[in-house]
Amino acid sequence: MIGRSAFYTVPSVEDRYFQRDQPAGVPPLPLTGERTLPDVPAENYWFRRHLAVYEWIAARVGGKRVLDMACGEGYGSDLLAGAAASVVGVDANPEAHEHARLRYVRPNLRFERGLVETFAEPCDAVVFLQTIEHVEDAGAILDHFRSMLEEGGVAYVSTPNLLTLAPPGAEKSENPWHLREYRAAEFGQLCREHFGRVELLGLFHARKLRAHELALRLGWDGVHKRLGLSKPFYDRFTPAIAASDFALRPGNLDAALDFIAVCRP
Repeated sequence: MIGRSAFYTVPSVEDRYFQRDQPAGVPPLPLTGERTLPDVPAENYWFRRHLAVYEWIAARVGGKRVLDMACGEGYGSDLLAGAAASVVGVDANPEAHEHARLRYVRPNLRFERGLVETFAEPCDAVVFLQTIEHVEDAGAILDHFRSMLEEGGVAYVSTPNLLTLAPPGAEKSENPWHLREYRAAEFGQLCREHFGRVELLGLFHARKLRAHELALRLGWDGVHKRLGLSKPFYDRFTPAIAASDFALRPGNLDAALDFIAVCRP
């Protein structure tokens, strides 16, 4: 599985990567494994995997008031603000908040430092991506999101698939920031316990990532290792990955990379 080999690393404190080429006056953030970042070539697979979902949501929130909860570096809030009437990016981390505030400036975008459990503002859509696996009381947070939604509102919640992130048979991946990881049925049940209508979709590899996935099944890993090509290949391949190399759709959710729940009260 691609997520457990070529593209999955959590740098140690001694070997952190920092963002490159930030605008003047914007402090670069270190890659710690807690959140994904743009402008880190080695992290590009994970950044584009997140970005693909943000792009899908952005196409559905035109003219709406959006809360991007646990927004991290802020790139997703900025993307949503290109379509939405207004976006508030909320994150508790002081470094991430300051970075986002300085880097992404739009008249309809603001960033607030706050906890997802307590920050409250009426909205038409809540976005909460790749974070529910980090929290202790997921149900309480979903109830909180529901309470903020105006009539006709929707919450978009995503999380990685335990079955394709963790080693076979394990109950959790090695990511130290994750408290619980979900199978499709578990995540669907969690969301349906707190929302009246839930549609569950999966994120899958597409285009060149799908071709790479098929090559791995045919033994490509073994070939490039024997030829000493692993590092040169992935040094070129990983930065070239685009959001369009992922596809969001229904289907065999047990094989999905991530789950995306579209939740309505």
